[in-house]
Amino acid sequence: MSLEIAIASAEMYPYAKVGGLGDVVAALAKELDRMGHRVTVFLPRYAAFTTGKWKDLPFEARGTVEAWIGDRMERADLTTAVIPGSNVRLALIGHDGYYARENPYVDPRTGRDWPDNDRRFVFFSKAVLDAMETLDYSPDVLHLNDYQTGLMAAILRETLKGRPRYDRMGTLYSIHNMGYQGVFGREILPLLGLDQSLAAPMGPLEFYDKINFMKAGIVYADLVNTVSERYAEEIQSTAEHGFGLEGVLRARRADLLGILNGIDTEVWNPSTDKLIPFNYDGSDLEGKAANKIRLLETMELPVEPQVPLIGVISRLVSQKGFDLLEMIAGDLMGERLKLVVLGTGEPRFQQLMERLRERYPQKFSVSLEFNDALAHLIEAGSDFFLMPSKYEPCGLNQMYSLRYGTIPIVRATGGLADTVHDYNPETGKGNGFVFEEYTGEALLKAIRRGLDAYERRNSWRKLVREAMEIDHSWRSAAQRYVEVYERIKARRA
Repeated sequence: MSLEIAIASAEMYPYAKVGGLGDVVAALAKELDRMGHRVTVFLPRYAAFTTGKWKDLPFEARGTVEAWIGDRMERADLTTAVIPGSNVRLALIGHDGYYARENPYVDPRTGRDWPDNDRRFVFFSKAVLDAMETLDYSPDVLHLNDYQTGLMAAILRETLKGRPRYDRMGTLYSIHNMGYQGVFGREILPLLGLDQSLAAPMGPLEFYDKINFMKAGIVYADLVNTVSERYAEEIQSTAEHGFGLEGVLRARRADLLGILNGIDTEVWNPSTDKLIPFNYDGSDLEGKAANKIRLLETMELPVEPQVPLIGVISRLVSQKGFDLLEMIAGDLMGERLKLVVLGTGEPRFQQLMERLRERYPQKFSVSLEFNDALAHLIEAGSDFFLMPSKYEPCGLNQMYSLRYGTIPIVRATGGLADTVHDYNPETGKGNGFVFEEYTGEALLKAIRRGLDAYERRNSWRKLVREAMEIDHSWRSAAQRYVEVYERIKARRA
């Protein structure tokens, strides 16, 4: 039976993407549409939408939405368009004061969160729910994502209780990263329009005398999921992974699921990828070798195709293991390898990247930017992909890498542990190089094992070809989501 599914998110590729959330929302919506379900994605109208960048989206004005933010009524334009090549409807909340910005979360001038993120996402939460009335829209399930939409679950059950459209509407709350919970001072309480008792000690909004949007989503949603089975267990187990909400998550253990993300196999397909210069597949790897040469040229490194090349595409933050990379940089640069990095992040790690480039210009190169085309080239041209994350809810790049025959080197955490299995050169089993302890020494050993395996050319080619055959498409993940949606619909009924 076809479902009516609303997805609320702060990101959706290609319209707004900071991390994996944007990729997940886009790919899941597309796959649900293919399966015959009706999907509407609610997104803030960011600056890119008003500059004419997305000319293939003929938006239709659908009226206004409004919400009380404290004692002030605020209004936004509501526009919709059907995403080309699909039946997915995109609904934009257009409030230029809040959303007409280049980055969804961070002021590029300061590198810090926008100081009004609390108001921005309180309004988004209220506006999306009001848009249901404006559109005369009654989805079976409202799928909420990360802290920016967590408050929506509380508003739905506390403020709109007793109204049939909303009472029938089920909610799924997806946690993509426990490290970003949307914690704000108690001074924002008047903005919420919720009973202040909800923020009393141990209340559903309260978190160490502050307000926590993610906690609201966990407490109020019908079901909660995160993006890998391993991560679902980790976030309940310790404060290191649960970031203070592990007790709240344990209380909802029966309603907490892990669903491993898939990848968009149309966007990430080395045989058809339009962003790489040479297409290839597992039966003919010449294109991969040619991409390696192009990548070395692009990153201004000496073209030595026989030297192992490690790629990194990441936010440059501690969570992603860059403190480990800092520990072993000298030893690592003594190995026979080259390393290329793409990303932006904490000034400390950006400066580290620049120092390494200056010190090892023959072996190390970095591009401190977001560059989608270069990301695809790194996946296609590298021999290894490095993800030494301290924690990783799911991770997508290790799955992109496997599809491109680029062998992952990862720490056994979250979705990395669910998708990358340590390679045994004696048996030929496994698809990557995995380390357990979060230490520089363990990381260096894993890299060295990978470099040793690279030199065994026949078994290496077999490893690459078998990695490319692994299916991490969204098909099975989307089916799991549909089963969850149906369970939620039955519960609300």
